[in-house]
Amino acid sequence: MWDFFETVRHRHSVRKYQPDMPVETEKLHAILEMACAAPSAGDLQSYRIVVTSDPAEREALAQASRGQSYITEAPVCLVFCADPTRSATAFGERGAKLYALQDTTIAAAYAQLAIVAAGMGSIWIGDFEEERVREILQLEAGLTPLALLSLGYPAELPEPSPRRWLDEVVTWR
Repeated sequence: MWDFFETVRHRHSVRKYQPDMPVETEKLHAILEMACAAPSAGDLQSYRIVVTSDPAEREALAQASRGQSYITEAPVCLVFCADPTRSATAFGERGAKLYALQDTTIAAAYAQLAIVAAGMGSIWIGDFEEERVREILQLEAGLTPLALLSLGYPAELPEPSPRRWLDEVVTWR
């Protein structure tokens, strides 16, 4: 088992998955538990996570994501949806516009790290037709899909991508 720093360093966008290796239910459950352990404004968890392993649904999601075929190649797709109404109950307009978005993306980031810790890989998909995703998944009114995470056992591991130097990103005061 990796420590946190190794887990973060081993997270890469995986675009090829082993076709005959399903995601074990126990591991998927543990990943979802870690996503739900993420911090959220007022501990409201203003998001919903839709889990789909249905091939037809994943194919439709790939088409709604401008043909990103790795959605169909990975055995599972997690769709992270913001629930602005839930956040607005405690925080008004700022909760609806900002906190629900933050809660959802933090949960998705925790899921990505949990996926790596579980020995798998994922890719974050943000380029999709929101309304088509809503229709495909028959989402409840008010939910906003923000991110799709395809996950499974990698068929290949990409080389680490270059990162900006700290001096380019961090300002010390």
